[in-house]
Amino acid sequence: MTTRESVLAPPDEPFYRVLEAATARVLMLDYDGTLSPFRTERSQATPYPGVPEALSAIVASGATRLVIVTGRALAELAPLLGVNPLPEVFASHGWERRTRDGRQEHSPLPHRMKQGLAEAARGARAAGLGARIEVKPAGVALHWRGLAPEEAEAVKSQGEAIWKSIAASSGLRLDEFDGGLELRAAGRDKGTAVRTILAESPPGAAVAYLGDDLTDEDAFKALPPNGLGVLVRARARPTTARAWLRPPDELLAFLHRWASVTGGRRAKATGGQR
Repeated sequence: MTTRESVLAPPDEPFYRVLEAATARVLMLDYDGTLSPFRTERSQATPYPGVPEALSAIVASGATRLVIVTGRALAELAPLLGVNPLPEVFASHGWERRTRDGRQEHSPLPHRMKQGLAEAARGARAAGLGARIEVKPAGVALHWRGLAPEEAEAVKSQGEAIWKSIAASSGLRLDEFDGGLELRAAGRDKGTAVRTILAESPPGAAVAYLGDDLTDEDAFKALPPNGLGVLVRARARPTTARAWLRPPDELLAFLHRWASVTGGRRAKATGGQR
């Protein structure tokens, strides 16, 4: 991973000129930590004020293919996002998909991975961690956000002790995220989602991906050379992204600028929306 912390800055004017001139545009966005602040209660993680309206304006213009790419389960996202109509979504790190016309696609997990995830959930509950786990369609997450540092470290150690061997024997991947640990099905990630979206989009489309977490690095790496990866965090960190926005003000300014630049005229193509 390239360290860019000292040189990251918001997207520059040349990017917006390319965006305005493009005949197709694709905007991909992570949810938790990017469009929404982290919450101890995940069901309360609604977007920053103004974000739903800004996204709705981008969708309504018809000039941008807007896609949410998230580790959340698909069923969780719609009630939180507040965008009508709901845009395309790649959920569960790409194992679930909602197309723009509302169709839902759920990719089946290999049997060995399903068994491993069930075993991981049972093991966490047996260790007294049941209140802190979240069972997803393609993963199991262990959350420690809101705990004191020493308590969080204890929960992390317990989770790793239970899940590392399961990951090795079941073909699963074990990743730490901001505030937790996730055991999830290998073979798909946010980078897989980005590559799928780009394969459906016209060559030369203006492309950007906004994300905050280590799981978003897979997406940044999947972008084409002319694509813009944007880290959305209060503080920068080592990343392969090319730009950096502090939420919520700089994030909202970027979304409003995107809407302004692209809303004046309808693109000739909208990125192969399904």
